[in-house]
Amino acid sequence: MDVIELAWWQLALAALMVVALAGCTAAMRLGMSRSLLVAAARTVIQLALVGLVLEVLFAASKLHWVALMALGMLLIAGREVMARQKRRLIGGWAFGIGTLAMFLSSFTVTVLTLTAIIGPEPWYRPQYAIPLLGMMLGNTMTGVALALDRLTDTAWRQRAVIENRLMLGQRWQEAVGDIRREAMRSGLMPMINAMAAAGVVSLPGMMTGQILVMFTITLGTGFGTLAAVAAGSRRLFDGRERLRLDRLAPPKG
Repeated sequence: MDVIELAWWQLALAALMVVALAGCTAAMRLGMSRSLLVAAARTVIQLALVGLVLEVLFAASKLHWVALMALGMLLIAGREVMARQKRRLIGGWAFGIGTLAMFLSSFTVTVLTLTAIIGPEPWYRPQYAIPLLGMMLGNTMTGVALALDRLTDTAWRQRAVIENRLMLGQRWQEAVGDIRREAMRSGLMPMINAMAAAGVVSLPGMMTGQILVMFTITLGTGFGTLAAVAAGSRRLFDGRERLRLDRLAPPKG
């Protein structure tokens, strides 16, 4: 496959279109122009730095360096999950739950895929492990963030309903059961939509590889979402099954 090299002016043109989009959001008073420009700047800086790191990592191909890179990716993803929640759990729980859920799901599925399906030699070969883990974490991060945000925000808005159910004698799992299910659906929906449109909306080339990637990403996102919602909803109640919304931080902005 031929590699297409882009000139600086082509990248500059793409950057100008992003600036134009930011201008449109500012004109429409959406309050997103600054976030859009900051995100674009971070993309350029982060990809440039990651490119330098990967060049060294691919050359070294050592397990401990791959593990260190994976740990850094996990921590950054955990921080992004926490930042994307409107009402997050306080005391480090938002970061801890999101990070642990992504670790248990993404790392497990990635290692299983590398060792049992793809089978590179060695199995942690960075040319395979890092891109696969990056796709896993990126999608799992979105699913976990959406699910936790829906869970905490809905629990806050429906606090009276939950407390009434508790007073009627329901266990905390029953009192918050419909909210948990909606939160899980919210986290899983992006990947379900992506699988449903694969090969129709997206390009149908390299079908076997695309199917494998879609399945592994869906597994990581699904198990990560379920684990995060289970742990997050339990944190909303204490040992006496009382609703503890004081464990949620005030909404951002």
